[in-house]
Amino acid sequence: MSVLDPLNGVAFTAFGQHVIWSDMIGNIVGLAALALGWRRSIWTWPAQFLSGVILVAAYASAHLSGGVGKQLLVIGVALWGWRQWQRGRRQAQDGSIAVRFAGRRERALLLAGTALGTAAVGGLFTLVPQLSWNPWPDAYIFVGTLAAMVAQARGLVEFWFAWLLVDVVGVPLAFSSGLVFSGFVYVVYLALVVWGMRDWWLRSRAATDRTVLEGAAA
Repeated sequence: MSVLDPLNGVAFTAFGQHVIWSDMIGNIVGLAALALGWRRSIWTWPAQFLSGVILVAAYASAHLSGGVGKQLLVIGVALWGWRQWQRGRRQAQDGSIAVRFAGRRERALLLAGTALGTAAVGGLFTLVPQLSWNPWPDAYIFVGTLAAMVAQARGLVEFWFAWLLVDVVGVPLAFSSGLVFSGFVYVVYLALVVWGMRDWWLRSRAATDRTVLEGAAA
């Protein structure tokens, strides 16, 4: 008996689809992590770490190696993000994390890294079919998640755009993989992403206006 077996047991059945415990619990914690990120709370990172640990079991049960790899990546980046936000938590006047739009160079690096990373991971998944039965969408989500978390760790508003693009592919992939709860949660993610994007956007604009006014006053 595997240690993952209890987590991969059926929690309930809805519309003829089995919802497993790891899928349900991991995604509920993931929703909490996204909400904490919206509030610019440093506790978003421990929540993302815990969600990643639990969802490893869910993706392993669906034989989605790419999904397992993505969650292992989430675990690692969550530790790095925690450290980054600890360093920058005093940047905003209210004691939370300061947010901003990426500069042209940062944005170009983010886009180029995501495109090249997706091509590399997708190529690997294609050459080694055992890693993923749906290589390109899996690679897209894998690398897109990394890009989103890196942008979040740096306090970039583009973090929300990256998550939005990941969700567009993540919703149908989750449903087709039998991870029904993940599919529904991705839909909720979309709503949170839109609200979070608006909040960070307005805060970055307010910070920019304040800087301009302070510079004029000086």
